Amino acid sequence: MVDESTAEQFLDANPQFAKQYYDVNFRPKVIGELLDDGRKISLDITNHHELTSVEHSEVMFDLIRDVQDEKEMELSLYNLLKHLCSVIQADRMSLWMHRSRNGVSELFTRLFNVHKDAKFERCIVAPTVEIVYPTDLGIVGYVATNKKFVNISDVTKDENYSDYVDTLTRYKTSNMIAFPVMLGKDLVGVVQAINKQNGDKFTPKDEEVFNKFFNFGNLILRLYTLTYQHGYESRKAQVLLHAANRVFEELTDVERQYHKALYTIRNLVQCERFSLAFLDLSKTKEFFEMWPIQLGEVPAYSGPKTPDGREIHFYKIIDYLIHPKEEVRVINNPTDDHWAMVSGLPVYVAENGLICNILNAPEDDVFTFQKLFVDATGWCIKNVISMPLCNKKEEIIAVATFFNRTDGKPFDEQDETLMEALTNFLGWSMMIPDTFDKITKLENRKDVFLDMMLYHIKCRKDEIQLILNTKERWGKEADECNEKQLQLIIDELLPDKQECEIMEFHFYDVNQGEKELVMCGIKMYYILDVVDKFKIPRENLTRFVFSLSKAYRQITYHNWRHGFNVGQTMFTLLMTGDLVRYYEPLETLAMVTAGLCHDIDHRGTNNLYQMKSADPLAKLHGTSILERHHLDTGKTMLRQDTLNIYVNLTPEQHKFVIRLMDIAIIATDLALYFKKRTMFQKIVDQSKTYENWNEWTNYMQTNTTRKEIVMAMMMTACDLSAIAKPWEVQSKVALSVAAEFWEQGDLERSVLDQQPIPMMDRRCKAQLPKMQCGFIDFVCAFVYKEFSRFHPEITPMLDRLLNNRKEWAAKNDEYVAQQAILNPPPPAAPEPAAEAAPAEGAKSKTCVVS
Repeated sequence: MVDESTAEQFLDANPQFAKQYYDVNFRPKVIGELLDDGRKISLDITNHHELTSVEHSEVMFDLIRDVQDEKEMELSLYNLLKHLCSVIQADRMSLWMHRSRNGVSELFTRLFNVHKDAKFERCIVAPTVEIVYPTDLGIVGYVATNKKFVNISDVTKDENYSDYVDTLTRYKTSNMIAFPVMLGKDLVGVVQAINKQNGDKFTPKDEEVFNKFFNFGNLILRLYTLTYQHGYESRKAQVLLHAANRVFEELTDVERQYHKALYTIRNLVQCERFSLAFLDLSKTKEFFEMWPIQLGEVPAYSGPKTPDGREIHFYKIIDYLIHPKEEVRVINNPTDDHWAMVSGLPVYVAENGLICNILNAPEDDVFTFQKLFVDATGWCIKNVISMPLCNKKEEIIAVATFFNRTDGKPFDEQDETLMEALTNFLGWSMMIPDTFDKITKLENRKDVFLDMMLYHIKCRKDEIQLILNTKERWGKEADECNEKQLQLIIDELLPDKQECEIMEFHFYDVNQGEKELVMCGIKMYYILDVVDKFKIPRENLTRFVFSLSKAYRQITYHNWRHGFNVGQTMFTLLMTGDLVRYYEPLETLAMVTAGLCHDIDHRGTNNLYQMKSADPLAKLHGTSILERHHLDTGKTMLRQDTLNIYVNLTPEQHKFVIRLMDIAIIATDLALYFKKRTMFQKIVDQSKTYENWNEWTNYMQTNTTRKEIVMAMMMTACDLSAIAKPWEVQSKVALSVAAEFWEQGDLERSVLDQQPIPMMDRRCKAQLPKMQCGFIDFVCAFVYKEFSRFHPEITPMLDRLLNNRKEWAAKNDEYVAQQAILNPPPPAAPEPAAEAAPAEGAKSKTCVVS
């Protein structure tokens, strides 16, 4: 017989034989026992001790059985923490889960103070007694924020330590390890082990064991989180599908949606009338609406506001009159004396977001309801319930007010509950037509830009060689050349400012070809000294100006030559007119660029024609239709990598120049002219009160609003600058403008089947001199008179305007004289001669008819 000692010595000396013998005779039995569902773990965790490899395996298989049995997440993690607490000899362990509440990230206890002798019921934390920790506090918060494993030997010396939990639980934490649990890049929770037993700190071996064991914990949490999210999304899909059956009955018409919903409510609440007031959702004003407020001419809004800070303006009211007969009335821009508004209740509801139930409206001492008859039907208000309707952003979009229960009783708590239950439905139904409208606008925008892109072609590589002949000079494409090589070519090509007269108000483009105008445009940027200052790439600048020349359509007047002339006039007003004194280089860059871009892709028709013809532009832009299209097109070009002259600006600078371009280009809409002329005139008047010109300049340089107003009026002066050219130029340009107007008149007559106004009617072209005089008197004279008074350097424009006025008046007088010759007035009838008195006894020839 071989004794036990001899066998052990033999197995130690022959490990390969021992492994083979174990695999054949014992391994299947051991693994089968470990996987036995009814088997209880034999690991002794009552005492802290270092586990053997067999005990490690037992723990692992025990955890696998928990996952296999689909036990609840907390119980599985409790078992893991209890085993792990014994393995790493920690006094206790806790699981902190992560969540966001009210937009604030925080941790809360789910399993707390798990130790080797703990009971599950004592460790699971109920929501009512959970400890909540912000993620910016304590070591656990640090682990959650940075998503890093930590092992701290003395927590009191750690800068992130907080004694909040120790104070709360009357416990002393000495050392700690903490592990973040992740789901991809998202934090799920933090596992914490505190106070190493039989030692003064957790060792690297403890860290290794901790990470090894908690891979299973991570798996359990992942499974739980994914299962929860799947259940949540399933429920969400069911709710949305159920709501869609009701909401999608009407996609485009908000009024019909609300009518269907509120018609049902009317039957349930039994009211005699109800009214729906829609709130303006805009939170900001247009820049031209802000100017009077910023100048102190109009007081700032001081009335009530919605909870999200919007001014309370009801732009539409829909009244549903059910008694004595059914009728629906739509009131746009309602006045304060409207019967449903006069009490102030809708304003109060919109301001506070509360449901208001007025039991006895005539005797209410908060709101002043009409006590007598509201209208000729003899109907009067008895009781009222009013409620806000909110969208998914919690913004109040409308106020619904119901009047008079049909049974004569006041609205009760059930009515309030019913109204409140429908708030979410009505708010979401508002989003459907809004979304549909946005989709429609996107479709229109797509159609507009598709049409534009089919018409316009960006500057190609072969086309840029017409300006920058880099192939001939350097043997390579323009984008392959450095800035120095491009500058050498540009220096040779740029025209002399004296010869091309780009700094003169009388500049005329007729002697300049397309290539020469492109080079003149580039020259203006160099004279402004913005190319090097803002690191504008030479190739981008050349491509941009060249592409602008192609972006304008080949139409009669609003073509590239007109666009260049407006940019050149803006440049001349700044440099020759000395208005540059008020503006920084970045501002001049934006202003000249806005002038060049201001009529990109003009169609040869005005805003009114876009609306009459139901053009996609009119559906895309509510006001200043063409101007907003020119602006969008210019910004689209500037977003192209090869055309972006703003590419090296900082984000703040880029935002600034784009805002200036917004103001400048929209300001070319003559519909806004009369809104800004009075403000500009006051600025000119104010300038005359300064004896020291430098003081006035300093004042203007620091006043953003006034600079914007002057810039907006400069854009008008530039857009109309053809009227202030020498007569031989102006007379030709006026014919081009008139020809384009007549082309629109032809379209109105043939396409829209409408009679055009005389200005657009080529059959009235003989009245052109008279219309030119009226245009000068009504629109142009003020602009150039005030600019000449503002800066005397601009007087030549006024002088030529007045001269052109005389020339047009003379032509009009000539036309009137010709008409008098061709169509003389009919001769006046001769007065009848007095008849001699008849002789006595003679008969009179007059017959008296009785």
